[in-house]
Amino acid sequence: MHDLVIRNGTVVDGTGRPPVEGDVAIDNGVVAAVGDVAARGRREIDAKGLLVAPGWVDVHTHYDGQVTWDPLLAPSSWHGVTTLVMGNCGVGFAPVRRGQEDFLIELMEGVEDIPGTALHEGIDWRWESFPEYMDALARMPRVLDVAAQVPHCAIRAYVLGERAHDLDLTDDEIAEMSRLTTEALRAGAVGFSTSRTILHRSRHGLVPGTHSKPEELLGIGRALGNAGHGVFEMVSDLQGQEPDLSWMSEFCRATGRVLTFALAQSPMQPTAWRETLARIDALAAEGLRIVPQVPCRPTGMLFGLQSSLHPFITHPAYRDELARLPLVERVARMRNPEMRARLLAEEPSTNNPIARALMSNWNHIYPLGDPPDYKPAPETSVAAAAKREGRRPEEVVYDWMLERDGRQLLFAPLANYVDGNFDALREMMLHPRTVIGLSDGGAHCGLICDASMPTYLLTHWVRDRKRGERIPLEQAVRLQTGNTAAVYGLPDRGTLEVGKKGDVNVIDLDALRLHAPEMVFDLPAGGRRLVQHVDGYRATVVSGEVTFENGEATGARPGALVRGRQQAS
Repeated sequence: MHDLVIRNGTVVDGTGRPPVEGDVAIDNGVVAAVGDVAARGRREIDAKGLLVAPGWVDVHTHYDGQVTWDPLLAPSSWHGVTTLVMGNCGVGFAPVRRGQEDFLIELMEGVEDIPGTALHEGIDWRWESFPEYMDALARMPRVLDVAAQVPHCAIRAYVLGERAHDLDLTDDEIAEMSRLTTEALRAGAVGFSTSRTILHRSRHGLVPGTHSKPEELLGIGRALGNAGHGVFEMVSDLQGQEPDLSWMSEFCRATGRVLTFALAQSPMQPTAWRETLARIDALAAEGLRIVPQVPCRPTGMLFGLQSSLHPFITHPAYRDELARLPLVERVARMRNPEMRARLLAEEPSTNNPIARALMSNWNHIYPLGDPPDYKPAPETSVAAAAKREGRRPEEVVYDWMLERDGRQLLFAPLANYVDGNFDALREMMLHPRTVIGLSDGGAHCGLICDASMPTYLLTHWVRDRKRGERIPLEQAVRLQTGNTAAVYGLPDRGTLEVGKKGDVNVIDLDALRLHAPEMVFDLPAGGRRLVQHVDGYRATVVSGEVTFENGEATGARPGALVRGRQQAS
């Protein structure tokens, strides 16, 4: 008798092979049989008419703080994620010297828009070294598996102290960073991460390591090379353009390791991504493994009255009289004709040109709606509605934000939607060198909610897309299971094959539906975050245990810490 048998489903195994009708049996947390399973199971799930796929492996999240207090790690777990990788973009919480905790929290808050008050309240700092951090994570029960990377900012702060932002380092300081990275890899870190974008800032300015010299990064990279495992993850303004690509290729030659970075179609250089991929193809012919991470929908911001940004947030009347009011009272005041007239007559008080541009780019701000529309048509923009109605754009957006009792969200795509379609995005997603990533689960709590991307890959790309080609089901599943697991050297998961980890999603593809994101205030100290619910996941299984059933948590906590290439322990 098997521990669990999932019967009569449409099995899409994560390898890219076509779907087959059959069963999946799991024993001791591992897939024991796939196909026609005669033996009964202690528990059985009838999957007739349902999709049976591996659990999703999300390689770009920021649950580094939340993982220390929240066993559910929602919303990712609601969307079928059974393994996640955190510690991305160079920010995280280990190693840490006593007295540096506030500095690391400020970096995470500045870069990833996670409330500092929640991090202060929620993290108990039962570690100093990265191995101690890993041991602390291993002791905590949770619904899914987590893997961690060692962050550059924390390493720099630990070695350099108040000089964490310095660029000129001694050989001994670089050697110490390399030693700490080696220590982290031996403890099970799956990689090292850094940030090289001027968009990542805290109140101290650019984050440590933004302009680190190649010799520092190569010194750290040799730790990965000597260990023989571990990914080098980075985010950069240049997105694989020069001069970054030259040192990235030198890094890979010197270390033999995988380097992954965020790639998007930029409005400023709308075809640069294609040039980058062509260069990476040429480097792959030399045996270098450079893997761009691409999302499966436009990267953008969600503006609303509860968000971190919206078009009136810096108007004096809003800032001074409304911003701190409860939402119900704020909406009531904004519906008052006198207040409406005042706000519409005022100018934003911010001197930040980027913020002003983002919040008044009326041709590229749209109502998100419910169900959410991430592929808005030009005629639905604020500018188009204003022209159609003979009103100012500010009037249109003001009224839209008051819909749904002030909970309406506006979508402002920033990348991957330059042409008003998903054609470039599809080409990037299906390129043989790329991997699906950048969900940023756990981060950007007041502006972005992309942890639902694994679901969107099915609802849009497999089922609903009308303006352009779809992606075959078996290919879409492989993109976020077998592919993502392989990049991070996790060969024990990502496919439904005998001997692989028993992580499974059972999905009603016809009923799969995303709800609009909503703001909740359930972080420690009442901190806010955007979450997004979903219908259609009939069961999620981790290590053979059902963790979610029809969208409800079962109370099972089989999730574990993934240490390097080893199986979860």
